Amino acid sequence: MIEAIVFDLDGVLIDSEGIWTEARRDLVRSRGGRWLPDAQTAMMGMSSPEWSRYMRDTLGVDMAPADISVAVVDRMERLYRRHLPLLPGARESVLSLAGRWPLALASSANRPLIDLVLDLARLQDSFTTKVSSEEVARGKPAPDVYLEAARRLGVDPAACAAVEDSTNGMRAAAAAGMSLIALPNRDFPPDQDAVGLADAVLTSLDELRPPLVSAMEGSHRVGDDP
Repeated sequence: MIEAIVFDLDGVLIDSEGIWTEARRDLVRSRGGRWLPDAQTAMMGMSSPEWSRYMRDTLGVDMAPADISVAVVDRMERLYRRHLPLLPGARESVLSLAGRWPLALASSANRPLIDLVLDLARLQDSFTTKVSSEEVARGKPAPDVYLEAARRLGVDPAACAAVEDSTNGMRAAAAAGMSLIALPNRDFPPDQDAVGLADAVLTSLDELRPPLVSAMEGSHRVGDDP
């Protein structure tokens, strides 16, 4: 029985990985660092302390990790206020599910960015709780952020369904013991073994509606033969 649904943010509700790339790459280049082709993929799922250290240690940004985080978040906030890249069907999906289940957000984004996105999307009231990876010990693929979301909801993780787009996110949700709804990121495709952990695999948010979640309460993957 699914009692709650936990959403990721980046790549699930907003098409933001390209914006993260732009903000981080600009800072790396302005501070004399070296941007690597796989840098954005490597940082997907990391908490802000983790990716800030990666930018200092691996990409060569000559700043303290805390200052790197502040600088990137400032760039992200300006870009979001200029244009919020909400994915098609995001509001409709959230609103339809919120009418039936309590919702949580478990994101690797910094807490100020989570709140800004939900405010701009007019979805703040749809979520019972929000958790940033910076508020737990480890970022994704560790399950910490999902376990904390379930704890705040007061729901057993095994009774939650998580919606994820990335390799690290899918692994984190599965490690937390949650049912997994995969919405594979098209620009940064997840590993197939991570997608294989999913109970349902979607091609768009238009598919994420109460009947699909209800169908997951059976004993087989959505789309499999009974």
